Amino acid sequence: INRMNSEEIIKVEQDTSIAILTFNRPTVLNAFNNEMMERTIQKVNALNNDDTVNAILVRGDGRAFSPGFDLKAAAERKMNNVNDWEKQLKLQFDFIMQFWHSPKPTIAAVHGYCLAGAFELALACDITVAAKTTKFGEPEVRFGTGIVAMLLPWITGPKQAKEILLTGEDQLSSEDALRMGIINKIVSDELVFSEAQKIAKKISQASPRAVFFTKRAINSSYESMGFNQALTNSLNLDVILNAAPDPVKEEFSKIRKEQGLQAAIAWRDKRFK
Repeated sequence: INRMNSEEIIKVEQDTSIAILTFNRPTVLNAFNNEMMERTIQKVNALNNDDTVNAILVRGDGRAFSPGFDLKAAAERKMNNVNDWEKQLKLQFDFIMQFWHSPKPTIAAVHGYCLAGAFELALACDITVAAKTTKFGEPEVRFGTGIVAMLLPWITGPKQAKEILLTGEDQLSSEDALRMGIINKIVSDELVFSEAQKIAKKISQASPRAVFFTKRAINSSYESMGFNQALTNSLNLDVILNAAPDPVKEEFSKIRKEQGLQAAIAWRDKRFK
């Protein structure tokens, strides 16, 4: 297999004052591995400091936005103690939350699958446009792991967040996501990118200074309600959850090792039929 060099794992183009960030591992539906996350953090930092950029649009190449963190890469990592988990989950957390904290407005254009860590990333973006056929959700509890960035209850409410997160729902329709306030807009599959671009253009034509301070003011309303502290607490709980043995997670890993990821996912889902 010809391995993509890290330059290509994540593409950045600029269209007038809009930066377009594309996840580019289409053969694995853009699952996030460490290299992709680290690379994205570098790219977004550079865009944050670029005065010619007024908005950041993020999308996925190929058949999906992303199914979340790369389970194959995760299984190959040696996680021996709490420190290893802390480091890994902090990288995932920072990768997601940079879209919330970016001084530039962030717009996600999602299609195909938008699950788990990718779902959290779309929640962290300021605006999300979705294709009609997109499937959303967070299946983490189904294989014994937890939520990295606990954004959902802040975006919807506790009832909806608990229903999605405690059942491990991963077939949430775009209609339901819209009804719950998880996304801003549904368009037909072929219009997702151009619709997101349209919104990004509108934003980038406004006064950049005014946009910057307005985004900051909205975010600070959440911060004054304890948003940052709550997310840090949730991340710490996720470290504890992952660092301790869990029978479901162990069985999932065992099947994954012996029979492959598809078999492990089939085992996981069969229990919910």
